[in-house]
Amino acid sequence: MNIPSDLKYTKDHEWVKIEGDIATIGITDFAQSELGDIVYVEVETVDETLDKEEVFGTVEAVKTVSDLFLPLSGEIIEFNTALEEEPEKVNSDPYNDGWMIKLKISDPSEADDLLSSEAYKELIGA
Repeated sequence: MNIPSDLKYTKDHEWVKIEGDIATIGITDFAQSELGDIVYVEVETVDETLDKEEVFGTVEAVKTVSDLFLPLSGEIIEFNTALEEEPEKVNSDPYNDGWMIKLKISDPSEADDLLSSEAYKELIGA
C-alpha cells in the first residue's frame, strides 16, 4: 500500500498536498484499490467555493459510485481534465497523474485536522 509521507490524509480517504495556499487533492491508493476499476470521475464544482467536508464530485467504479469530500474549505480552481479521457489514471497513479482537483485554500488552519501518513496507516490498518 502506497502512502507517501509528504502528504496529508482524511478519514474519507482523500489525500492533500499543500503548496502555499493551493491544495492538490485526490483519492488514496487504499481508496482506489477498494473501489476497483475506475471508469468515470465527475467534478462539476470548478470555480465554486465550498466548505470542508462538502461533496465536490463523484468517482464511479465498475460496481459503485462514491462521493468525493472536500478536505479543506476553499475555491476549486482546477480539475484534472486528463481524467475525462483516462479515469484509470486514478487506479494506476493516484498520487501523481491521478490527482483530481486543485483548491485555493480559504482557511489554512483546517489543515491541522488532516491526518499524517502514520495516522492514516493506522486508520486503514496498514
